[in-house]
Amino acid sequence: MDQFSISKKCSTLYSTVPLIDISEPDSKTMLVKACEEFGFFKVINHGVPIEYLSNLETKAVNFFSLPLSVKQKAVAPHPFGYGNKMIGSNGDFGWVEYLIPTTDNGESGCRKFPSIFREAAENFSRVLNEYVSAMRKMACEILEMLADGLKIEPRNVLSKLLMDEQSDSMLRLNHYPPIPESNGKSLIGFGEHTDPQIISVLRSNNTSGLQICIKDGDWISIVMTNGRFKSVRHRVMVNNNKKSRVSMIYFGGPPLSEKIAPLPSLMKGEDSLYKEFTWFEYKRYASQSRLADNRLGLFEKIVAS
Repeated sequence: MDQFSISKKCSTLYSTVPLIDISEPDSKTMLVKACEEFGFFKVINHGVPIEYLSNLETKAVNFFSLPLSVKQKAVAPHPFGYGNKMIGSNGDFGWVEYLIPTTDNGESGCRKFPSIFREAAENFSRVLNEYVSAMRKMACEILEMLADGLKIEPRNVLSKLLMDEQSDSMLRLNHYPPIPESNGKSLIGFGEHTDPQIISVLRSNNTSGLQICIKDGDWISIVMTNGRFKSVRHRVMVNNNKKSRVSMIYFGGPPLSEKIAPLPSLMKGEDSLYKEFTWFEYKRYASQSRLADNRLGLFEKIVAS
């Protein structure tokens, strides 16, 4: 498991984020508390076969070990395919290379990539699909446990968005190579940002680097809970050592046409902090911004004092 450290911006430091055994009876309450206080937690006894995790990690390591000229042939319509250092299209850079396989209802594959890539990554599609299917199942289970903890009905109000045939979910494989000698300084692997999706499920090898910030002023709200749950601001630092870091992130997103607004059962007479918008409108706006920008700013309501 990763060891998580906290961004230096935070005034309150924690040695680790909550570790939750989702097979335990009190896990629903613990999940809600973790989402409210941290926006981030680790889970154990999640039921995902270890071979799914190790198989994809091996495939990812093998892929990123290929010559750059070969990896660059793994192209697909934006944002899918292989990328190196440039994060997005608005000038954000990091010490990272990544692969975003093509997706279909959360199912990932490399069938659209050139044959030289498919040959170098034998059975990659099968391994990807096993992993994504398991991640989606676990993510849905966690979302339904959160719904129970919040007393939301029906309990599949969030998970059904991931199971929808038009679900805008995706998988991203990140590789942070060892850095050259840099006088003991760390480099930014992936800049400070928040994830916009409903839920992000991260798995990485035993290499440090991920940092999260839990100071309230640095968090951006998720509109579906009207600010009750937070999307944690986080980043990846590349340490000055010889070990690379590989992470595999499943992003569970709703269909593009899905309207985003606070759940009525969570409002409790409060006014919404945001205008209603669709997931497509949000993604279009986010694509025009930079990593550290407040991507909900356009949709916030102006309240006169």
